[in-house]
Amino acid sequence: MTQRSKEEVLHALKIIRENIAHAMEQAGRTDCVRLMAVTKTVPPEIVNYAVDDGVTLLGENRVQEFLEKEEQYSPSVSEIHFIGHLQTNKVKYIIEKVNCIESVDSMRLCEEIERQAKIHERVINILLEVNISNESSKSGFTKQELPEVVKEITNFEHLRIKGLMCIPAKQESHEAFVQMKQLFDLLKENNPEIDTLSMGMSGDYEDAVRCGATVVRLGSAIFGKRNT
Repeated sequence: MTQRSKEEVLHALKIIRENIAHAMEQAGRTDCVRLMAVTKTVPPEIVNYAVDDGVTLLGENRVQEFLEKEEQYSPSVSEIHFIGHLQTNKVKYIIEKVNCIESVDSMRLCEEIERQAKIHERVINILLEVNISNESSKSGFTKQELPEVVKEITNFEHLRIKGLMCIPAKQESHEAFVQMKQLFDLLKENNPEIDTLSMGMSGDYEDAVRCGATVVRLGSAIFGKRNT
């Protein structure tokens, strides 16, 4: 990774916030879009530049990396979401350390999160990952599966569905964002707790905002390009 200075991180955040505000204005939105700083491969001291500038939501991709870095984050961090692919045998390591698991992509994972949350006597927020572009290489629920999945998860006492997330194919991102917003609105009609649509990354976050994202997940746009 090309490590950015504090000044470069702060300048990047200023531009990003302006871009988000402009995209919201274009869409006629008056609600809130949360900026998540994605920390993969970023040293904690660099992450803290963003935190000290008002970014309070972090996104973690890798369990081991997160566990090694978490204690070095600024106390100003108020919320941490796990956004990477999560193996069932790793759930126990993060269940008490994150506020939301965004990358819930199977009923098997739901069952393990429920089991661990019950052991630790907590209710955990989750987002359902949708394979909106129907890519064979990606995990996630199909849009056709969602209604039944949501119904099934409502029987779990320790899971709370807060919304949807996606990582669409790059060449189809706009259409995917439009479809995700439609799915999100349909689910909200019968599930009042649903309020989060996590979509859009460094290369397409402005379009995601115009399409209705409530959370955008940005790594390289803030911290510079990664090597891995």
